[in-house]
Amino acid sequence: MTWHKLSRKYHKWLMLFLGLQFLIWAISGLYMVVFDIHYIHGDSLVTKNQVFLQKAQVNYPLAKLYAEHPKASNVALTTLLGAAVYRYKEGNKNYLVSADSGKMLSPINETDARRIAKSNFHDTKANIRNVFLIEDEPPSELSSRHLPVWRVDFEDSTNASFYISVQTGKLVTKRHTYWRIFDWMFSFHVMDYVEEDASNKLLFVTLLFALLASFFGFVLTYFRVIAPRANKKQGSAV
Repeated sequence: MTWHKLSRKYHKWLMLFLGLQFLIWAISGLYMVVFDIHYIHGDSLVTKNQVFLQKAQVNYPLAKLYAEHPKASNVALTTLLGAAVYRYKEGNKNYLVSADSGKMLSPINETDARRIAKSNFHDTKANIRNVFLIEDEPPSELSSRHLPVWRVDFEDSTNASFYISVQTGKLVTKRHTYWRIFDWMFSFHVMDYVEEDASNKLLFVTLLFALLASFFGFVLTYFRVIAPRANKKQGSAV
């Protein structure tokens, strides 16, 4: 069997096998390129209001914090719902303390989680649809390192969800419909539907077949386009 016929045969069958995946790569890649990554991350969902600390808000000095919590580390003075607070760690646990009274504020309750989510959400008119506590078995869109969290779902055009840390009151991540589609597209793009790891074996094998199909395609191009043109030019020269 000549190279021409061999290439035609294998190129046809390889492309029949790879054609659907090529289409998936094109569609998923287009989606991931068209949308701005900051929008996908949900940055536009978060209000940009800045709250500045006032000296009068801090009546619980840092020295007293260390005296009452000697194992505290990574202490940060910041604000939460307009009030001054300390965030710190003891071992692997995070804590939240009022910088005004020294009162322990963590764990954050549902009422405060609602207020924190609303204060961070860009659309002040949007209502909250659902609020529920996640302590274990997080959804695929949330890393387990953030647990426990409050999930706050909004009634808006993007079906936005804010995840509020129970321990610190921080907005740890935000998700919405376009992020969820992006995540779905990425898993199809890298051909890993569980771990979403681009270094998986299925993708590697598919790429090898794609390179082989490209090689046979190049051989076909040579016999059908390049070689006939070269022969035609030689005939004209004679």
